[in-house]
Amino acid sequence: MTTLEARTVHPLSMTTEAEVTAVRDVLVDAGLLTEHVRVAFFALEEPPKAEVLAHSPGDPVDRRFRAVLLDLSTGRSWDTVVSATDRSVVSSRELDPPRDGQPPIIDTEFEMIEGILNADPQWLAALERRGIEPSTVRAVPLSAGVYDYPDEVGRRIVRAFGFRQDHEKDHPWAHPIDGLVAYVDLTARSVDRVIDHQDVPVPETSGNFDDPEVQGSPLDSLKPIEITQPEGRSFTVEDGHVKWGRWDLRIGFNEREGLTLHQISFDGRPICYRASIAEMVVPYADPSPVRFWQNYFDCGEYMFARYADSLQLGCDCLGDIHYVDAVLADDLGNPRTITNAICMHEEDFGVLWKHTDLFTGSREVRRQRRLVISFFAPIGNYDYGFYWYLYLDGTIQLEVKATGILFTSATPGDYATEVAPGLGAPYHQHLFSARLDMMVDGLANAVDEVEAVRIPMGEGNPYGNAFTRSRTRLTRESQAQRQAAPDRARTWHIVNTEKKNGLGGPVAYVLHPQGGATMLADPGSSIHRRATFATNALWVTRYDPAERYPAGDFVNQNPGGAGLPAWVAADRDIDGQDIVVWHTFGLTHFPRPEDWPVMPVEYTGFTLKPVGFFDRNPALDVPATQAKHCH
Repeated sequence: MTTLEARTVHPLSMTTEAEVTAVRDVLVDAGLLTEHVRVAFFALEEPPKAEVLAHSPGDPVDRRFRAVLLDLSTGRSWDTVVSATDRSVVSSRELDPPRDGQPPIIDTEFEMIEGILNADPQWLAALERRGIEPSTVRAVPLSAGVYDYPDEVGRRIVRAFGFRQDHEKDHPWAHPIDGLVAYVDLTARSVDRVIDHQDVPVPETSGNFDDPEVQGSPLDSLKPIEITQPEGRSFTVEDGHVKWGRWDLRIGFNEREGLTLHQISFDGRPICYRASIAEMVVPYADPSPVRFWQNYFDCGEYMFARYADSLQLGCDCLGDIHYVDAVLADDLGNPRTITNAICMHEEDFGVLWKHTDLFTGSREVRRQRRLVISFFAPIGNYDYGFYWYLYLDGTIQLEVKATGILFTSATPGDYATEVAPGLGAPYHQHLFSARLDMMVDGLANAVDEVEAVRIPMGEGNPYGNAFTRSRTRLTRESQAQRQAAPDRARTWHIVNTEKKNGLGGPVAYVLHPQGGATMLADPGSSIHRRATFATNALWVTRYDPAERYPAGDFVNQNPGGAGLPAWVAADRDIDGQDIVVWHTFGLTHFPRPEDWPVMPVEYTGFTLKPVGFFDRNPALDVPATQAKHCH
């Protein structure tokens, strides 16, 4: 047994530096990773669910990794799978960009943009006419999308804005050079066209939120808050295997989804086989000639989790913290470790349950706490925090925290808020897709849509106070494409079709949607076609190990139709089957002046709660707070 094999104790163990190096060596030896070829994506190729569930400690594991390779000199690309265990290439397929889409944009390409722009006469002339020195301009290259430009088909394109930076510490987001955009061919390293729509004054406001003069005098009336656990934390982590209270799960991390949760169970009973944020899209609302194309898939187009922060005790996380490093591959295929990428800690969360009884004099109260598993990733101007919470009563919650700096314009108007003098912030949405591979007490699952029903006043309801609920089984994929309905308290119950609880009811977990807007772009638009997943709050599909990303495997310059809309065309049976629940949630952001120069956190997410999964309150065994902490 090799060192690599001996170390691997589980098919879902987190990636190691030795594994990344082994994959790189295989690719080099096979002639696939050469001088001009870069690694555009790298992640563990997880085995199918049945193989993982059948695994026993000590069983041999073939650790396979998926590497998407991009030749910078030709634009050709390959989707490749390598066995780090056998040190062999398992498969390699060349992509057809017009049909498949392009690999994500990589750091090497971002770094060349300013040089390309500053060699283009049209770009330089546009800056000169505005009186702007090219050396002060920070280029922001962005994913191009797919529009009616026949000459772009099959070519690797980005579109770039410019922002003026007045000095080394100046945040250029405050100074957008509006009315100007360049279309850039990354393979030819040339500018296709410059659209110089209009001259707009560059805003002169400051965006330097880290400048003490901008911050003002510190609010020194705030006293320190210290979080202590004198006896240490209550959870254990070993090679990504987490145990806390009655919870048992594994954690993982990859550059596309970031943090992933696996084999989540409570008291030995499975709930969810795999949970992740599988895609996010940020569609902008400004239809101007230089901005109509602004729509970003931060997961699929940028692999945003490759930029995850190294978290800091006392700043990002408080308390008795356990950190986990994440190992990725850089553009050259070498291992790159993000230290403290994942933060784990416990939080007090107020009252768990309480009652003071007037008949018996009983007076009982218990404190709720939650296990927090999180990471934070800056991507361009925004910063996103992803927080998974596990509660003592069996609740699972996902909270996304959006902060950072607004993407700015210099044209406030019908589609943007003026957040500082002359500085606009276009309206936009942040729409996330949670992939929830459910396994509620087993593999035979189904989804029931449950909602409140008003009962008209009349016979049987003479006083008009009655209401009840309806339950509709979603039996096929065509039926399971649903919107949230907060006015009807609509929820979705993931039920086990083969098991009943002690009261004879279905064993289930309920998905509580937050109920925000889904995709607002017109159904005929390019972004609607490319991000169809974001047009419904709920999709349910039959499990297929190849169906991982709701907008398709290759989102960058994909013409649309891939992912969920393609899969559900088969209209498979989802009643009592191994199913995956896909939930779209997010924010519709009409920026406020208070969001400038740095945005206070906005929150979005969803909750999964047991409903009939237990026969009674599962948190009765939580001990009372010790007397020294409860006066």
